[in-house]
Amino acid sequence: MGEVDPSFIQPLEHRPKPYPIEADNIPVIDLSPLKAPLPPPPDLVAEIGGACRKWGFFQVINHGVPSKLRESIESASREFFALPQEEKLKVGRDKGNPFGYYDSEHTKNVRDWKQVFDFAVVDPIVFPSSHEPDDVHLIELCNKWPPNRPQFREACEEHTGEMEKLAFKLLELIALSLGLPKDRLINGFFENQTSRVRLNYYPPCPAPHLALGVGRHKDTGVLTILAQDDVAGLEVKRKTDGEWILVKPNPDAYIVNVGDIIQVWSNDKYESVEHRAVVNSEKERLSIPYFLYPSHYTWIEPLEELINVENTAKFKAYNWGKFRATRNRGNFDKLDVENIQISHFRI
Repeated sequence: MGEVDPSFIQPLEHRPKPYPIEADNIPVIDLSPLKAPLPPPPDLVAEIGGACRKWGFFQVINHGVPSKLRESIESASREFFALPQEEKLKVGRDKGNPFGYYDSEHTKNVRDWKQVFDFAVVDPIVFPSSHEPDDVHLIELCNKWPPNRPQFREACEEHTGEMEKLAFKLLELIALSLGLPKDRLINGFFENQTSRVRLNYYPPCPAPHLALGVGRHKDTGVLTILAQDDVAGLEVKRKTDGEWILVKPNPDAYIVNVGDIIQVWSNDKYESVEHRAVVNSEKERLSIPYFLYPSHYTWIEPLEELINVENTAKFKAYNWGKFRATRNRGNFDKLDVENIQISHFRI
């Protein structure tokens, strides 16, 4: 990544601005009331609902995740990405298995300025063998851990366990904010979950005005919880005016955003919002998103409790496993058409 290959260059209208707008108003939500053995207070539920509705993004503090676990996974990630390229490629991912190391991912058919390491929360994970609708075969995919680095795997797995606890707490609050029972968005969806974690490494870029660490996109899953270091890079598209807002790093906070599945479940009440990652010419950056995904056989459609005569279903049902398998193709190859989106299932 020493030079800017044309494959990294964004179309003119999607290049980052030289002077980003910093976000002072993305909600920061204190989860300390959840420590008491009582139902969540109504004002916390309302705060979560307001953030989902107005922004699609929020930050959480006093979340209960031990800081030492976050420090451990960040340290282990930096050590991994500092390895020689030939060592990282020993656990390289491919079209048959999307887990492991990779440095040539595309978003919106433009290459991202980053290196990644992906692993599944459940190992092995069961997934469709292809994106083809008529192919009913399933495969087991296993994580690719670097050899002779047990501390790397341990740090990843310990942090991920805490992310899962936090994700389910947040799903309970989101369900309550929609007027649903607290376990409505959990029960029946995650028995054989396909959730995954990504370690993102963004090297310094000699032309940060031309490239992006991750191009504009919406997250396809249920919920994303992001840890980022002290180098700013995440930009969120503000719903009110379409401006790209830079999220200030907060070492004690996790950044949360609702994904496409919650948008469909809520029948557009909560919207999955576009975001991207900018890079800079001086500093490397590290971020660690946890993506909460349901079982591969889950059919995603608006929840019947949120549909009525005045608010009819806005999406057709789609199969999560096939959707994700189709989406994965665009991470490897430059496609001739836009990769699959939930908009393709809009009624």
